Amino acid sequence: MADYRPFSRQQRTIVIHAMLAFVLIIVLLQLWLLTATMNAYLGGDESVIWPAAGASLLCLLLNAGLLWYLYYLDRVRQ
Repeated sequence: MADYRPFSRQQRTIVIHAMLAFVLIIVLLQLWLLTATMNAYLGGDESVIWPAAGASLLCLLLNAGLLWYLYYLDRVRQ
């Protein structure tokens, strides 16, 4: 069984920057999703509301998972 070594400071920095890039992409996706959904809703198409809400909830869960992993990295380091 291999010994577990926590990430070095430089490795953690790289991981955190990658996570930040993913969070920014997901937030931009949510903003686009909100804009497209509002445009469709104001145009009279109400069928896109629930699928867009589901996709937005999925984005929220992805961001929450990344935050959980960040707390996990910090806990393992100590």
